[in-house]
Amino acid sequence: MSVEHEGKFLTPTYAIANQKGGVGKTTTSVNLAASLAHLGKRVLLVDMDPQGNATTGSGVEKHERSVTVCEVLTGENTIQEAVIDGLDAGYDLLPANGDLIAAEVYLLNNGGEKKLRLALNALEEYYDVIVIDCPPALNMLTLNSLAASDNVIIPMQCEYYALEGLSALVGTISQIAGSVNRRLRIEGILRTMYDPRNSLTIEVSNQLHEHFGKRVYQTAIPRNIRLAEAPSFGKPVLLHDRYSKGAVAYLGMAEELIRRANERTKTPSAC
Repeated sequence: MSVEHEGKFLTPTYAIANQKGGVGKTTTSVNLAASLAHLGKRVLLVDMDPQGNATTGSGVEKHERSVTVCEVLTGENTIQEAVIDGLDAGYDLLPANGDLIAAEVYLLNNGGEKKLRLALNALEEYYDVIVIDCPPALNMLTLNSLAASDNVIIPMQCEYYALEGLSALVGTISQIAGSVNRRLRIEGILRTMYDPRNSLTIEVSNQLHEHFGKRVYQTAIPRNIRLAEAPSFGKPVLLHDRYSKGAVAYLGMAEELIRRANERTKTPSAC
């Protein structure tokens, strides 16, 4: 549940971030939100990527939305007007489309690194957890996402170049935590498209455990055809094939996330 912090009502907020593309950020955002909802949490998924893939992956036609996160960030509409509730996936959605590129320009010109945080404050009492899908870049949209979050989940493939990008991202998170958002912390590293038969996968996985220890999730997300094809149906994999390896893995990851939060707070209903 939400908790009091320094006189403000806060909902645990997780930014799914990695500046490298193709590592499973949107897949993780959509399926983590669906899995948490399946486990009884009231969830808001925020799409902060102009590609709008989390929006379409949730079964929403992004081009038909006249009010999105863009209009919220620029102050044209309230966040209540933009949120779509009652999705089949079980969570609510703050959608995005290509208009979000204009919002980034607005944020650059208006020093708006906390616009998203201020907007989310109006919704905190309605949700147990908020998940933010970040764009594959370290830009103003990502900065807004990290400024609005308590925790960062970093999805990454177990390959050589992923380690190089991870170092840069960790440095960025550290800088933001030291200036814009002191509550920000790395919640965990999620290994995606995991193939235990690949020797490089095992080697990189071991390096992650060596450097990040318990922050590496025990759950790893395997390569799975059902997981890959679910977005084309506008569904989380949980609705596409409940018993697929991908669905089972993301449910396990959501359970691990809740368990970690409970251990930190010692509160049974924490998220």
